[in-house]
Amino acid sequence: MNKRKKEGTGGEARLAPVVVETPKGSRSKFKYDPRTKMFKLSKVLPEGMVFPYDFGFVTSTKGEDGDPIDVLVLLEEATFPGCLLECRIIGVIEAEQGYDHERKRNDRVIAVAQQSLLYSDVTHIRDLHFATLKQITAFFVNYQKLRNVEFTVLACQGPDKALDLLAKGGLKRIQPKSRGRGN
Repeated sequence: MNKRKKEGTGGEARLAPVVVETPKGSRSKFKYDPRTKMFKLSKVLPEGMVFPYDFGFVTSTKGEDGDPIDVLVLLEEATFPGCLLECRIIGVIEAEQGYDHERKRNDRVIAVAQQSLLYSDVTHIRDLHFATLKQITAFFVNYQKLRNVEFTVLACQGPDKALDLLAKGGLKRIQPKSRGRGN
């Protein structure tokens, strides 16, 4: 259990709805198609490369790249495409991607599923072990490299920056963390 002191989390932790596109451990990358309202196989990762955690998007948002804002969800078990999770926002990996002349922001919000036991104490991205955060950023760099796209991590920021990004992206419903435990 993580017993590090939680300082400066920017106020009470916040929750946001996240739809999983690609489950943890999957080589298959799924993408939600709003036109058909179905999940479509987007690509298959090479042998030995899998998604480290569930990957999806925050509902009703749009990032600078025009897509819903991406979220990596920390949870000890994989879910499934289309699973709706209530997640505690803990930070954001600020990043740019593209080529020399055509670079755009493509930040990745990091969140913890409310149902997680292992990450229940994590309220800020800095609560993660350094090696965990390094592996997450390396995954995104290598994932984009497969597409011949350069992915540059600019910074890892806490929940306040992530919540600002979500608000700018159109998220209307950010609720305070509930005090009670669900079933």
